[in-house]
Amino acid sequence: MVGSSTVGLGTMSSAPLPNGKSVMEDTQTVRDVDYFDPMAVVSEPVPPVAVESETVVVDRGDAEGAEVNGDKAEKREIVLGRNVHTTCLAVTEPDADDESTGDKEAYMASVLARYRKTLIERTKHHLGYPYNLDFDYGALAQLQHFSINNLGDPFIESNYGVHSRQFEVGVLDWFARLWEIEKSEYWGYITNCGTEGNLHGIIVGREVLPDGILYASRESHYSVFKAARMYRMECVKVDTSVTGEIDCADFKTKLLVNKEKPAIINVNIGTTVKGAVDDLDLVIQTLEECGFSHDRFYIHCDGALFGLMMPFVKRAPKVTFKKPIGSVSVSGHKFVGCPMPCGVQITRLEHVNALSRNVEYLASRDATIMGSRNGHAPIFLWYTLNRKGYKGFQKEVQKCLRNAHYLKDRLRQAGISAMLNELSSTVVFERPRDEEFVRQWQLACQGNMAHVVVMPNVTIEKLEGFLDALIEGRSIWYKDDKVKPPCLAAEIGSGNCSCPLHK
Repeated sequence: MVGSSTVGLGTMSSAPLPNGKSVMEDTQTVRDVDYFDPMAVVSEPVPPVAVESETVVVDRGDAEGAEVNGDKAEKREIVLGRNVHTTCLAVTEPDADDESTGDKEAYMASVLARYRKTLIERTKHHLGYPYNLDFDYGALAQLQHFSINNLGDPFIESNYGVHSRQFEVGVLDWFARLWEIEKSEYWGYITNCGTEGNLHGIIVGREVLPDGILYASRESHYSVFKAARMYRMECVKVDTSVTGEIDCADFKTKLLVNKEKPAIINVNIGTTVKGAVDDLDLVIQTLEECGFSHDRFYIHCDGALFGLMMPFVKRAPKVTFKKPIGSVSVSGHKFVGCPMPCGVQITRLEHVNALSRNVEYLASRDATIMGSRNGHAPIFLWYTLNRKGYKGFQKEVQKCLRNAHYLKDRLRQAGISAMLNELSSTVVFERPRDEEFVRQWQLACQGNMAHVVVMPNVTIEKLEGFLDALIEGRSIWYKDDKVKPPCLAAEIGSGNCSCPLHK
């Protein structure tokens, strides 16, 4: 502030700082100077923590509202999950002498140590979500000191030099071989999650067929319907069988109603709740029977979990670009076991040109959904693919399917409704009555159903512990004849239901 007679006086007050001093006491005020000292530091008061004047409502799960500030608060029902802010770790300003005392560092170290213990405990009881927690990436710790960013097109190097494109393209080539498409004919990238793969596959379909209608089964992942809303696409939901596969008779009926418009179809290679696999060949046959030529439909295959398992399952329908499909996506943090969310999206090179644009700022082209992309994820995927290879994944798939059958059989023997699709490792069963039990085992639930996704880290011993706890819990929940297990005939079929009416 050259020529100023006072520095920062206009914004100062006598409000106390965290160190107990006032702003005026703590700030060195420079008066009557005609020069600027670049080494001078003007202390700024830290904004006070905002205090809500409204009544804070706490859901304790009881019938009455919680008492806050001496008043009864109206009970707020949180339907899905808990209010994370009830257990948040606040960000606090360091004290002036923290650098010399080390108190702040010691505090943060203790928080992280406790958090690590929590992670270890929660991992022991993780069954409901499709994440492979059996991995060891200690060898890659040396790379965590670098900001690796694969922004832009994986196949065109940008001006940003700290990237991992060489690993990314190696991973993409591996999946291209898996899904039988030549290097010269595909384009793809490593996404930030499975949802991004679906968003990309569907937007490519929309760019190729601008007036196309999106068709997806009712049991498709929510990201498919999110894409329809984001892209303002007409979306037709198709009915499913009781086991979760797309109902091609209903699909045919709805195609014929809209025969004048092209079709963009999401095919599930494993549905979210039941792990059902849509019959890709029957979907294509239905399109052809309805008079849709190959240039009037685009198929995106959502293979988030089972897209990598299916190639190693005998009698499983084959997902391949030798069939008239447009794109395939899988998640990298699910069966592969990457410690951060990521995914792989592969499409035909001829299709992506409709989406790709030059970006001078990057000195590259871009056809991705996101801008910056995690450059560490490709390295983790490359590392795992090299360590396990096709044979390693085949062994893990066989183990998962074997353990899933074991769980389903044990549940049925215990008189518990349960279903397992032939090509799946997702075991669907009756939802436990105790929500604390659901949270403890981190079960994914929908209506009266819950499921366990048997991943490579899920051992027989872990399943035994879960079964023992579930059977013991049911002996308490249903000890009174007034309370009966739910009927799941409508959800999983009467043959899989063990309710009093169907067993």
